[in-house]
Amino acid sequence: MNLDEIADRAFAPVRDAIAESRIPGAVFGVVDGSGAKALRWAGAAQVEPVREPMARDTIFDLASLTKVVFTTRRLLDFAAEGRIDLDAPLTTAIPDLRQYDVGGAPERRLTFRQCLAHQTHLPAVEPLYTYGQDSHTLRAFVLQRAWRAGPPVYSDINFILLGIAIERLTGAPLADQPVPEGFTFRPDPARCAATERCSWRGRVMRGEVHDENAFALGGASGHAGLFGTADALLDVAADMLARAAAGDPRDAPLWRREAPTRSLGWEMAHPGWSGSDACSPRTIGHTGFTGTGLWVDPDSRRAWTLLTNRVHPSRHRESGIVALRRAVGALVGESTVKPSPD
Repeated sequence: MNLDEIADRAFAPVRDAIAESRIPGAVFGVVDGSGAKALRWAGAAQVEPVREPMARDTIFDLASLTKVVFTTRRLLDFAAEGRIDLDAPLTTAIPDLRQYDVGGAPERRLTFRQCLAHQTHLPAVEPLYTYGQDSHTLRAFVLQRAWRAGPPVYSDINFILLGIAIERLTGAPLADQPVPEGFTFRPDPARCAATERCSWRGRVMRGEVHDENAFALGGASGHAGLFGTADALLDVAADMLARAAAGDPRDAPLWRREAPTRSLGWEMAHPGWSGSDACSPRTIGHTGFTGTGLWVDPDSRRAWTLLTNRVHPSRHRESGIVALRRAVGALVGESTVKPSPD
């Protein structure tokens, strides 16, 4: 089955979700190892305050895809260049982390690898924005807080710390860091899909980061703040597929399990996950709260992205995004001819 046929088939449940008003709109795309793409789009980029149509080049708030497209990629590049050791503590980049308890603070023992793989004691999330909007003070709060301990969970705090480490290593704010073509931390609002009508900020968010903590931290953080198009994500995925086929050692950590469901940064295929059970066991993927997602299958040499604005105009309704992602992933996986073993 060719890419256009796969795209038509996999986009069918997305069209249904739009027709049933479960999501306002979406862009879907699939890419193969050669870089060839097929994209489909439908619905609205915005329904409030005025309706605007979705387009192929609509820019989405990628939410937690920031973790893998930007933060993980940047740190793996630093490791390949010898600028960091993934098994070294974060204090090699952030020496003032818990600086008032240098002997006993568990945060001072956290490594880059542990944070990337979400294997720390840190909580999933904290409403940092409720403590104020001075980004410098909030960064200091994150660094000096004695975080409550718990079992390893998927944690935004891990990646907020990693974002601060990148700022320290480069001497530049995240919003000023280089990003691949098609991505930005400062999008043109007129080209963006709208997200939520936010009660805290008193407006429909469009071209401003939806995540409250990233907003309070200045608009860009290690866990959220990146914007981009479906084409840009597929280009990233095509590069990953090419490096996987070539056995590039820089990307080896992406395909190696650090925990039962995780590699570095990415989630790995497991029963019931967002990429469906039809993909290969080495498939990696990640989702974003705003309704975004990217999945990369190195064995079939296929990758796909589904970008929706499912939180527009409100997150407080059932969009069916979990089932929709799995349905799309199953159709992509079932449409892919798996390579025969040699």
